[in-house]
Amino acid sequence: MRIIVTRPQTQAETLVAELRAGGADAQALPLIGIAPAMDPRPLCRAWQQLPSLALVMFVSANAVQHFMHARPDGSAWPAPLLAGSTGPGTSAALRQAGVPEAALVEPLGETFDSEALWARLQASDWHGRRVLVVRGEAGRDWLAEQLGRAGAAVEFVAAYRRVLPRLDACQRALLDAALARPQQHLWSFSSSQAVANLQRLSPRSDWSASAAVAPHPRIVAALQRLGFGQVRLAAAAAGALVAAAREGRPIQSAAS
Repeated sequence: MRIIVTRPQTQAETLVAELRAGGADAQALPLIGIAPAMDPRPLCRAWQQLPSLALVMFVSANAVQHFMHARPDGSAWPAPLLAGSTGPGTSAALRQAGVPEAALVEPLGETFDSEALWARLQASDWHGRRVLVVRGEAGRDWLAEQLGRAGAAVEFVAAYRRVLPRLDACQRALLDAALARPQQHLWSFSSSQAVANLQRLSPRSDWSASAAVAPHPRIVAALQRLGFGQVRLAAAAAGALVAAAREGRPIQSAAS
Protein backbone atom coordinates (compact mmCIF):
# COMPACT_ATOMS: atom_id res chain seq x y z
CA MET A 1 0.00 0.00 0.00
CA ARG A 2 1.09 3.57 -0.62
CA ILE A 3 1.26 5.59 2.61
CA ILE A 4 -0.08 9.14 2.38
CA VAL A 5 1.45 11.45 5.00
CA THR A 6 -0.75 14.43 5.84
CA ARG A 7 1.53 16.38 8.19
CA PRO A 8 2.59 19.96 7.34
CA GLN A 9 5.05 20.11 4.45
CA THR A 10 8.39 20.07 6.28
CA GLN A 11 7.40 17.31 8.73
CA ALA A 12 5.71 15.32 5.98
CA GLU A 13 8.85 15.33 3.84
CA THR A 14 10.95 14.11 6.77
CA LEU A 15 8.60 11.22 7.53
CA VAL A 16 8.26 10.30 3.84
CA ALA A 17 12.06 10.06 3.60
CA GLU A 18 12.13 7.72 6.63
CA LEU A 19 9.35 5.58 5.19
CA ARG A 20 11.06 5.25 1.83
CA ALA A 21 14.32 4.33 3.58
CA GLY A 22 12.36 1.49 5.21
CA GLY A 23 11.18 0.20 1.84
CA ALA A 24 7.70 1.76 1.83
CA ASP A 25 5.94 3.56 -0.99
CA ALA A 26 5.13 6.92 0.61
CA GLN A 27 4.09 10.37 -0.59
CA ALA A 28 3.37 13.64 1.17
CA LEU A 29 -0.05 15.26 0.94
CA PRO A 30 0.15 18.09 3.50
CA LEU A 31 -3.34 18.88 4.78
CA ILE A 32 -2.28 21.69 7.11
CA GLY A 33 -0.56 24.83 5.88
CA ILE A 34 1.70 26.71 8.31
CA ALA A 35 1.99 30.52 8.30
CA PRO A 36 3.68 32.95 10.71
CA ALA A 37 1.63 34.46 13.52
CA MET A 38 -0.19 37.62 12.54
CA ASP A 39 1.41 39.60 15.38
CA PRO A 40 5.08 38.83 16.21
CA ARG A 41 5.20 41.03 19.34
CA PRO A 42 3.95 38.35 21.80
CA LEU A 43 6.82 36.09 20.72
CA CYS A 44 9.32 38.85 21.42
CA ARG A 45 7.82 39.39 24.87
CA ALA A 46 7.92 35.65 25.51
CA TRP A 47 11.67 35.57 24.90
CA GLN A 48 12.13 38.36 27.44
CA GLN A 49 10.19 36.34 30.04
CA LEU A 50 12.10 33.06 29.65
CA PRO A 51 14.33 33.50 32.73
CA SER A 52 11.22 33.69 34.97
CA LEU A 53 9.65 30.49 33.59
CA ALA A 54 9.94 26.91 34.82
CA LEU A 55 8.80 25.17 31.61
CA VAL A 56 8.15 26.02 27.98
CA MET A 57 5.92 23.43 26.35
CA PHE A 58 6.18 23.13 22.55
CA VAL A 59 3.25 21.45 20.82
CA SER A 60 5.07 20.67 17.55
CA ALA A 61 8.23 21.15 15.53
CA ASN A 62 6.52 24.10 13.85
CA ALA A 63 6.08 25.72 17.27
CA VAL A 64 9.81 25.29 17.91
CA GLN A 65 10.86 26.66 14.54
CA HIS A 66 8.67 29.76 14.65
CA PHE A 67 9.48 30.46 18.30
CA MET A 68 13.21 30.17 17.64
CA HIS A 69 12.90 32.41 14.59
CA ALA A 70 11.91 35.21 17.00
CA ARG A 71 14.99 34.66 19.22
CA PRO A 72 16.83 37.94 19.89
CA ASP A 73 20.42 38.03 18.67
CA GLY A 74 22.81 36.60 21.23
CA SER A 75 20.08 34.99 23.34
CA ALA A 76 20.70 31.53 24.75
CA TRP A 77 18.33 29.06 26.34
CA PRO A 78 18.35 29.74 30.14
CA ALA A 79 20.09 26.86 31.90
CA PRO A 80 17.39 25.97 34.49
CA LEU A 81 14.47 26.25 32.05
CA LEU A 82 12.82 23.00 30.91
CA ALA A 83 11.60 22.48 27.33
CA GLY A 84 8.65 20.11 26.98
CA SER A 85 8.03 18.01 23.87
CA THR A 86 5.38 15.41 23.05
CA GLY A 87 7.14 13.76 20.12
CA PRO A 88 10.45 12.92 18.44
CA GLY A 89 10.04 15.52 15.70
CA THR A 90 9.58 18.30 18.23
CA SER A 91 12.49 17.01 20.29
CA ALA A 92 14.73 16.93 17.22
CA ALA A 93 13.80 20.53 16.41
CA LEU A 94 14.64 21.59 19.98
CA ARG A 95 18.04 19.89 19.84
CA GLN A 96 18.76 21.47 16.48
CA ALA A 97 17.86 24.87 17.94
CA GLY A 98 20.46 24.42 20.66
CA VAL A 99 18.28 23.51 23.64
CA PRO A 100 20.52 21.51 26.03
CA GLU A 101 19.73 17.83 26.37
CA ALA A 102 19.43 18.23 30.15
CA ALA A 103 16.60 20.73 29.63
CA LEU A 104 14.55 18.51 27.35
CA VAL A 105 11.55 16.66 28.81
CA GLU A 106 9.78 14.19 26.51
CA PRO A 107 7.67 11.03 26.85
CA LEU A 108 9.32 7.73 27.59
CA GLY A 109 8.43 4.68 25.53
CA GLU A 110 6.54 4.68 22.22
CA THR A 111 3.51 6.83 23.11
CA PHE A 112 3.88 10.45 22.06
CA ASP A 113 1.09 12.73 23.30
CA SER A 114 0.20 15.16 26.08
CA GLU A 115 -0.80 12.36 28.41
CA ALA A 116 2.58 10.66 28.05
CA LEU A 117 4.41 13.91 28.70
CA TRP A 118 2.27 14.64 31.76
CA ALA A 119 3.27 11.23 33.14
CA ARG A 120 6.82 12.61 33.33
CA LEU A 121 5.89 16.05 34.63
CA GLN A 122 3.24 15.31 37.23
CA ALA A 123 5.64 14.23 39.99
CA SER A 124 7.20 17.72 40.14
CA ASP A 125 5.92 20.52 42.34
CA TRP A 126 4.28 23.05 40.03
CA HIS A 127 2.71 25.26 42.67
CA GLY A 128 3.46 28.91 41.91
CA ARG A 129 5.65 28.12 38.91
CA ARG A 130 5.14 29.77 35.51
CA VAL A 131 4.66 27.73 32.33
CA LEU A 132 4.46 28.91 28.73
CA VAL A 133 2.76 26.85 26.01
CA VAL A 134 4.01 27.61 22.49
CA ARG A 135 1.45 26.59 19.88
CA GLY A 136 -0.62 27.75 16.92
CA GLU A 137 -3.43 30.25 17.31
CA ALA A 138 -5.51 27.51 18.92
CA GLY A 139 -4.84 24.05 20.22
CA ARG A 140 -5.59 21.34 22.70
CA ASP A 141 -5.50 22.62 26.30
CA TRP A 142 -5.43 19.29 28.17
CA LEU A 143 -1.83 19.48 29.38
CA ALA A 144 -2.19 23.14 30.33
CA GLU A 145 -5.25 22.20 32.39
CA GLN A 146 -3.30 19.53 34.26
CA LEU A 147 -0.48 21.96 35.01
CA GLY A 148 -2.99 24.56 36.17
CA ARG A 149 -4.65 22.10 38.51
CA ALA A 150 -1.21 21.29 39.91
CA GLY A 151 -0.75 24.96 40.80
CA ALA A 152 1.16 26.33 37.81
CA ALA A 153 0.39 29.67 36.19
CA VAL A 154 0.02 28.78 32.52
CA GLU A 155 0.22 31.23 29.62
CA PHE A 156 -0.01 30.70 25.86
CA VAL A 157 1.73 32.29 22.91
CA ALA A 158 0.84 31.79 19.25
CA ALA A 159 3.99 31.14 17.25
CA TYR A 160 2.25 30.30 13.97
CA ARG A 161 -1.09 29.85 12.24
CA ARG A 162 -2.58 26.70 10.76
CA VAL A 163 -4.24 27.42 7.42
CA LEU A 164 -6.04 25.46 4.74
CA PRO A 165 -3.43 24.39 2.18
CA ARG A 166 -3.71 24.92 -1.56
CA LEU A 167 -3.13 21.63 -3.35
CA ASP A 168 -0.98 21.75 -6.45
CA ALA A 169 -1.65 19.56 -9.49
CA CYS A 170 0.47 16.66 -8.22
CA GLN A 171 -1.14 16.74 -4.79
CA ARG A 172 -4.62 16.85 -6.30
CA ALA A 173 -3.71 13.89 -8.51
CA LEU A 174 -2.56 11.96 -5.41
CA LEU A 175 -5.86 12.72 -3.69
CA ASP A 176 -7.80 11.58 -6.76
CA ALA A 177 -5.78 8.36 -6.97
CA ALA A 178 -6.42 7.57 -3.31
CA LEU A 179 -10.15 8.03 -3.87
CA ALA A 180 -10.17 5.96 -7.06
CA ARG A 181 -8.09 3.10 -5.60
CA PRO A 182 -8.62 3.20 -1.82
CA GLN A 183 -7.43 -0.37 -1.30
CA GLN A 184 -3.96 0.66 -2.49
CA HIS A 185 -3.56 3.61 -0.11
CA LEU A 186 -3.13 4.03 3.64
CA TRP A 187 -3.68 7.50 5.09
CA SER A 188 -1.61 8.67 8.07
CA PHE A 189 -3.09 11.47 10.18
CA SER A 190 -1.48 13.21 13.15
CA SER A 191 -4.06 15.98 13.63
CA SER A 192 -7.83 16.32 13.78
CA GLN A 193 -7.47 19.57 11.84
CA ALA A 194 -5.93 17.66 8.94
CA VAL A 195 -9.07 15.49 8.90
CA ALA A 196 -11.27 18.60 8.88
CA ASN A 197 -9.21 20.13 6.07
CA LEU A 198 -9.54 16.97 3.99
CA GLN A 199 -13.29 17.30 4.26
CA ARG A 200 -13.08 20.94 3.16
CA LEU A 201 -10.79 20.10 0.23
CA SER A 202 -12.89 17.15 -0.93
CA PRO A 203 -16.37 17.74 0.55
CA ARG A 204 -18.42 15.20 -1.38
CA SER A 205 -16.03 12.27 -1.35
CA ASP A 206 -16.92 8.76 -0.23
CA TRP A 207 -14.31 7.47 2.24
CA SER A 208 -16.11 4.27 3.19
CA ALA A 209 -13.54 2.06 1.40
CA SER A 210 -10.52 4.03 2.65
CA ALA A 211 -8.12 3.08 5.46
CA ALA A 212 -6.25 5.32 7.88
CA VAL A 213 -4.07 5.24 10.97
CA ALA A 214 -3.85 7.90 13.69
CA PRO A 215 -1.96 8.12 16.99
CA HIS A 216 -4.75 9.42 19.22
CA PRO A 217 -8.38 8.37 19.87
CA ARG A 218 -9.74 11.86 19.11
CA ILE A 219 -8.20 11.72 15.60
CA VAL A 220 -9.56 8.19 15.12
CA ALA A 221 -13.01 9.50 16.08
CA ALA A 222 -12.71 12.39 13.60
CA LEU A 223 -11.84 9.94 10.81
CA GLN A 224 -14.77 7.75 11.70
CA ARG A 225 -17.11 10.76 11.61
CA LEU A 226 -15.76 11.65 8.16
CA GLY A 227 -16.67 8.14 7.03
CA PHE A 228 -13.37 6.27 6.74
CA GLY A 229 -14.23 2.60 6.59
CA GLN A 230 -11.13 1.29 8.37
CA VAL A 231 -9.33 3.20 11.11
CA ARG A 232 -6.58 2.06 13.43
CA LEU A 233 -5.04 3.61 16.51
CA ALA A 234 -1.29 3.35 15.86
CA ALA A 235 1.88 5.33 16.40
CA ALA A 236 2.78 7.85 13.72
CA ALA A 237 6.40 6.65 13.62
CA ALA A 238 7.81 5.27 10.39
CA GLY A 239 8.17 1.70 11.64
CA ALA A 240 4.55 1.47 12.77
CA LEU A 241 3.30 2.88 9.48
CA VAL A 242 5.41 0.47 7.42
CA ALA A 243 4.04 -2.42 9.46
CA ALA A 244 0.47 -1.22 8.99
CA ALA A 245 0.93 -0.88 5.23
CA ARG A 246 2.41 -4.36 4.94
CA GLU A 247 -0.59 -5.84 6.72
CA GLY A 248 -2.65 -4.91 3.71
CA ARG A 249 -5.89 -4.36 5.58
CA PRO A 250 -4.78 -2.17 8.49
CA ILE A 251 -7.37 -2.08 10.63
CA GLN A 252 -10.25 -1.92 12.97
CA SER A 253 -13.59 -1.28 11.31
CA ALA A 254 -15.17 2.08 11.98
CA ALA A 255 -18.24 0.20 13.11
CA SER A 256 -16.36 -1.69 15.85
